[in-house]
Parts: sequence; structure tokens; C-alpha cells
Amino acid sequence: MLNLATLTMNPTIDVAYEIDHLDQIHKIRAESTRNDPGGGGINVARVFVRLGGNARCIYLSGGATGAALDGLLDLHQLVRTRIAITSDTRISTAILEQASGKEYRISARGPEIAKSEWQSCLDQLGSLRCDYLVASGSLPGNVPNDFYARVAAIAAVGGYRFVLDTSGPALAAGIAGGGVFLAKPSLGEFRALVGRELTEESEIADAAMNIVEQGRVQHLAVTMGRDGALLATRSGCLRLPSIKVETRSAVGSGDSFLAAMVHALGLGKKPEDAFRFGLAAGAAAVLTPGTDLCHPEDVRRLYSALTV
Repeated sequence: MLNLATLTMNPTIDVAYEIDHLDQIHKIRAESTRNDPGGGGINVARVFVRLGGNARCIYLSGGATGAALDGLLDLHQLVRTRIAITSDTRISTAILEQASGKEYRISARGPEIAKSEWQSCLDQLGSLRCDYLVASGSLPGNVPNDFYARVAAIAAVGGYRFVLDTSGPALAAGIAGGGVFLAKPSLGEFRALVGRELTEESEIADAAMNIVEQGRVQHLAVTMGRDGALLATRSGCLRLPSIKVETRSAVGSGDSFLAAMVHALGLGKKPEDAFRFGLAAGAAAVLTPGTDLCHPEDVRRLYSALTV
């Protein structure tokens, strides 16, 4: 069975509320509430396991909220490796206002991490055994920008494929270090990476191919929300439109995309087919409310329709 490990440096407890409407004065009663373990890598693991793979979550956790996160991971029956930290794990909130259909998302910056804590994480990765390692999410405070480049170097020694999904200086440094099997920035993150607006589709494709041809990344997927996604490989570019579905929540769409694409690649699918499977999972995540992520039956249904 395909084995995946995920690294989440800045995990979160994801709290989702559905309310009738927002009111700035009166107390608001939630119609429904959901609590889930979150953060990029943890979300990827949740989806990967749903699709039939094995996943181990490696993550930082501290304080009372860290203990709550540990408990949520156990409720989801996810295999976990906890790196203890002194500071509290963050909490993120998503609020769906039913009257307008609008979703409001509030995410805390996260804790400050001591050097000994992030170094302990690197040490843990040195003994890791897996097929793929997905590092996903932001870096918390005090962690160096080249942290993911260091992780890529460890993955190269360990002989497993390294997948990166982050933003800002951490993304730039991670790609600059090379050794990335798959990177998945959003369009906004990709624009920041290359330092240009990239208003035309041809500009996005050229910039993505330039990074791939430099040998820094083998596969580069740029997700563009309602405008679909683009995949650049040595063989060229594939651009696909989004799958039109009813939008309930955008939480975890990118993580679902990445989990499904890696799962398909691990099963031997061609990159183009894995890309389509990822697109189907991203759309399937939009169908679910709050922090529920995608469901396999929706992913496979949308994938079948897309391939036809």
C-alpha cells in the first residue's frame, strides 16, 4: 500500500460555524458547529487516507490547544508523530452566513518556534520511511525561510519524493534548493514567487515551464480557483478549466487537490491523469460544508465526468 508522510509546521484546530446571519451587536447562535484537525499537511493526510492510502502526520503541537489537536487527530484515526513545542497551537475559524452564502475565514498567525523545536523536527525526518513526504502550510515564527529546502535535502538522502505546498519566502527558498518532485502554489502565490502579475495564461505557462526546465521542480501545478489549474512538466503544459459545482465552502480545496494528485501519482497514473484527479478532488471539497474536505465518491464521480 502507498505510504505517505505529511509535515505540518503550523497546524491548527479548524472550527467551522454555520449561522443565519452576522450581527455586530447581538449574540449569534450557530446552527451547526464542527471541529477538525487542520493545517495543510494534516488536511492532505485526511484526504489521502479517505482515498485508500496510509498516512503519517508529523506536526508541531503545544499548550492546551495542542492537546486538543492531538485528540482530534486520534478521533480521525490518523497515525501521528508529535513534535512538542512550548507555545500554544493556533485556532482558525470559518463562518458560513446562510442568508448571503458568504464564508468568512479567520486564521491566526501561529506560535513562535524555538530553534531546538524546529531542529527536532528535522531530526525526526532523518529516520522517516515513506514513498512521499508532503510539506504543506505556512512556517510559524522563528523558523528559517530555507526550512523546506533543508527538508528536501533530507528527502533526497532518504530516497522518498518531496512535495511542497507553501507560500512567500518559504516557497521561494524551497524551490531554489531544488529536489522538489511536485509543487502546488495558488496563482497568487505563484505571482509572488516570480515577482510578476502574470495576467495572461501564456505568461503563467511560460513562467511555470521556466522553473521546471531549470530542474528545480519536476511537476508544477498552479491552482487558479474558479479558473481551473495548470500543470507544467518536462513534457509541456496542460491547462484545465474548473469543474462547475455548487459552492458550500472553499476550506481545504487546495489540500484536497494535492492529496488526490499525489495519491494518483503514487498508484502509477500519468501526471496528466493525476492532475485531473486532483482537480476533481478540489471541486469535491467545495461541495462539503466547513472543514469537512472532499469525499471519495464525489471525487471519483467528478473525475469520471472530467475524463469523459
